[in-house]
Amino acid sequence: MENEHKYRVVAWWTSGQTGIAKSDSVPNAIHFTAPPQFGGVEGRWTPEDLMLTALASCFTTTFHAIAEYSKFEYTDLAVEAEGTVSKTDTGYGFNEIVIRPSLTIASEENRQRAIVLLYKAKALCLVSRALAMPQNFEIQVETKGHSQV
Repeated sequence: MENEHKYRVVAWWTSGQTGIAKSDSVPNAIHFTAPPQFGGVEGRWTPEDLMLTALASCFTTTFHAIAEYSKFEYTDLAVEAEGTVSKTDTGYGFNEIVIRPSLTIASEENRQRAIVLLYKAKALCLVSRALAMPQNFEIQVETKGHSQV
């Protein structure tokens, strides 16, 4: 397995109150909007929904990999991610995110091992760890016929 993997997503505003995001690794685009509370369109994914989806799906895939590696069998795993956005002095931001994994196992004797593996998945989830990581910001501003950084 390689030691480095790159992922790329491009998003752009299309018209009105909606945009599209595309990934190099999947054929379908995601249509998104600002949250309806901020003038967005009902029934579309928002950046906030997508971030919580990234957390929940990352936790789910991480747990699945850990369970498989540990030869731990489980019946079902549903992961709910809930975020609260509030206005602060510097603008709106997430002030709380709660991850609620609900794991179903076959026998009570595996409960403690299940709890240990759930905590391990939380510690290893790449998306959770990425939220605390500093971000590089590389801008490009273009005018017709010229590009400048």
